Amino acid sequence: MTALNYDDLRAGENRTVGSFSLTETEIQSFARQYDPQPFHTDPSAAESTLFGGLVASGWQTACRCMDLLVRNFFDDLGGAVGLHMTDLQWPTPVRPGDTITVTFEILEKEPIPDRAGSGYLDVRITGTNQDDEDVIRWTVRSLVPE
Repeated sequence: MTALNYDDLRAGENRTVGSFSLTETEIQSFARQYDPQPFHTDPSAAESTLFGGLVASGWQTACRCMDLLVRNFFDDLGGAVGLHMTDLQWPTPVRPGDTITVTFEILEKEPIPDRAGSGYLDVRITGTNQDDEDVIRWTVRSLVPE
């Protein structure tokens, strides 16, 4: 049995799903495997880039946000199927030691007429650092099965 179902959700609803921090070691380890650019892997080389120091890959930030969304929201629904995402943005870099808080807003619900208890959700996800700066944001359309 799930803790939530589609009918429990409302457009305009906002939730916080948790927070995470990234260490320099975590940033470098992820980048070496998935995004090996010098501003993610080498603190010395990163100093001479436009970032002026080591920063996390945006993909790492997205993965950590997704982990919190699944564990602290989608699992409560019994899962959700992502259909597409739009407007992915990384407006502020994530630096070692930053704490990112992940929130979402349900923008729209669209029930499936012939499938009671299921439907589509349009959700805007935002990750914000300790200085209240958005570090990531995107919108996703998901199918919530019954």
